[in-house]
Amino acid sequence: MNVEIRNSSKETLEYTFHGSPSDTSLLVVIGHGVTGNKDRPWAEALAGALEEAGVNALRFSFAGNGESDGKFEDCTITKEVKDLKAVINAADDEGFHHVCYVGHSMGGAVGVLSATKDDRISALVSLAGMVYTKKFVETEFGDQKPDKGCMWEDKECPLSKTFVDDMNKIDNILGKTEKIEVPWLLVHGDADDVVPIEESREMYRSAYEPKDYVEIPGADHVFSGDGLQKMLDAVVPWIKERQ
Repeated sequence: MNVEIRNSSKETLEYTFHGSPSDTSLLVVIGHGVTGNKDRPWAEALAGALEEAGVNALRFSFAGNGESDGKFEDCTITKEVKDLKAVINAADDEGFHHVCYVGHSMGGAVGVLSATKDDRISALVSLAGMVYTKKFVETEFGDQKPDKGCMWEDKECPLSKTFVDDMNKIDNILGKTEKIEVPWLLVHGDADDVVPIEESREMYRSAYEPKDYVEIPGADHVFSGDGLQKMLDAVVPWIKERQ
């Protein structure tokens, strides 16, 4: 796949495609979390493992992240839902009518909200998926003033009022989980200190079938170290079965 992808704000989204464009049976779209980008180690590893398994994958950076156009201060879940739609639209135009979306952390919340209203998403994977958006802001950035402070003391990631207001308005996505009607895999590490594992447990309990859930002992939020291979072992075969 080699086309320009622009969101509804006319911002170009960077992406990397893995696989064979001639096989349009399934495309796995990989979305990152807050302050992330398409080149996070877990995302590169997952895309590579999927390609090796014969599954096409596309990892991209939401607007304002990585080399995508836009300002980081404008990043919100609501805007990222539109970004994902732009990616799926471009894929659809290229003949990929069935998408499995893999979302990490805040990108997982984007996936839940998107899957409830876009029937081109035929399977969903949530990696350390975020549920309580308002609580996340309070816990992680409660000591920072919007439009003055930064996320995790990173000056390249300013904490904007736009972001905080959107997270507060959404509050949580638990009510949307019962509307997911496609196969859904939830994966979470029990050593995650950013998004508590209980959030995935709650999503799993509230979701309808078909659903699957994997807890990875010792894995942190980004599946570093031994957690990476365990995550790949859980996700890749599950997706391959749905190709």
